[in-house]
Amino acid sequence: MLKAVILIGGPQKGTRFRPLSFEVPKPLFPVAGVPMIQHHIEACAQVPGMQEILLIGFYQPDEALTRFLEAAQQEFNLPIRYLQEFVPLGTGGGLYHFRDQILAGGPEAFFVLNADVCSDFPLTAMLDSYRHQPHPFLLLGTTANRTQSLNYGCIVENPQTHEVRAETEKPSTFVSDVINCGIYLFSPEALKPLRDVFQRNQQDGQLEDSSGLWPGAGTIRLEQDVFSALAGQGQIYVHLTDGIWSQIKSAGSALYASRLYLGQYQLTHPERLAKHTPGGPRIRGNVYIHPTAKVAPSAVLGPNVSIGEGVTVGEGVRLRESIVLHGATLQEHTCVLHTIVGWGSTVGRWARVEGTPNDPNPNDPRAHMDSESLFKDGKLLPAITILGCRVRIPAEVLILNSIVLPHKELSRSFTNQIIL
Repeated sequence: MLKAVILIGGPQKGTRFRPLSFEVPKPLFPVAGVPMIQHHIEACAQVPGMQEILLIGFYQPDEALTRFLEAAQQEFNLPIRYLQEFVPLGTGGGLYHFRDQILAGGPEAFFVLNADVCSDFPLTAMLDSYRHQPHPFLLLGTTANRTQSLNYGCIVENPQTHEVRAETEKPSTFVSDVINCGIYLFSPEALKPLRDVFQRNQQDGQLEDSSGLWPGAGTIRLEQDVFSALAGQGQIYVHLTDGIWSQIKSAGSALYASRLYLGQYQLTHPERLAKHTPGGPRIRGNVYIHPTAKVAPSAVLGPNVSIGEGVTVGEGVRLRESIVLHGATLQEHTCVLHTIVGWGSTVGRWARVEGTPNDPNPNDPRAHMDSESLFKDGKLLPAITILGCRVRIPAEVLILNSIVLPHKELSRSFTNQIIL
């Protein structure tokens, strides 16, 4: 028997995902046509012996989250529950706080997945590796180039045994080209070191607060408090993958993740990919179109386009490397490139809405998305264009490398601006 835990965080996180996170919790943002965490749930549901999936975070359980969980339980025929933290408890605090629910029924092991990663989730391969050599902690790792490795948790492994000798979060100098993917497989014994951290936090807090009610005792950071402390003691191992992987920290990385998942659909969900049909729109590359969307036959879509529920795409529209969300309208002959079009937004006829991608170096197979910064030297850096919820773009204008906050009605062109 196995379980899975998906760490979804909470509303004060994901600030780099604004303005898109104003409308839905970040874990429910559609990536390649389905909510971000549905990719995680689909992967977990395919592991033989999976009995339950738990979501841990500190979002209020609103209607959108509740509706998603109910639909997911029916689709995957698995218990899927949300466990709400009373305060943010870090990447490990929620695991310890809800340890009784995780261990109920006596699972052999449990997966732990961060919600803000895109991956092909080689969970069965991780399970095989764990059963071959059981240890409390198994981490999924991949390689990065020397420069980009500094932006991640770096793992120093024994190349023969794959034991983790050291784990360092965002080092200031090069440590290793193996990075932590934020996907783990833990044995039940893995909760004992979390208990030790909790008790140590309590003792440290009591020195500062004689009441013994120090609120920070439950906050546990897996990477710094557990992995770094236990590395080299024969308890942590790494399973390396060369499959797809990326963080989803911002809207730009969500667009890149959509491209990766659409590519995966060739193998995993070919039924989700639109096909060119006589009298239908011209499809180039991997494109997802929700069944309720209305797309004019003269539109040209792709590659790497995701069109959501109830979207209207007019005659002569050109759409490439973009996500168009629920209820949006692209009027006749608009051109939308490297853009996320928000819920219910309208792009007027003959308008051009375009962004600049921040893609990994295509000539470096170990390259990942660079850490995205909005500003440099006080200037807005060119990046993908984001239209928030219910934005109206007039006809015959250019919107380039700009972020438009929700409910704005523009009257002219904008370039390299945040429109408040």
